Amino acid sequence: MITQTDIAVWAASGLLAAGLGWSRYAKAKARNNLVRRLATMDVEARRKMLSRLNPAVAMEVRQELLERFRIMT
Repeated sequence: MITQTDIAVWAASGLLAAGLGWSRYAKAKARNNLVRRLATMDVEARRKMLSRLNPAVAMEVRQELLERFRIMT
């Protein structure tokens, strides 16, 4: 027998999962846009922009630039 409590728990779990999935999607989309913008910049502007980022994020972005666009920074 399914009770109202079961339905409420499943609904809350579904909403939580949807929220987590949406936030990961938004983060990946923002990172993708950043990498594309950096790929179109000239070298000095790209270096300046990367120096302003968190070192861990900057390293990930540099790796993605190298893998996707073959751009060395």
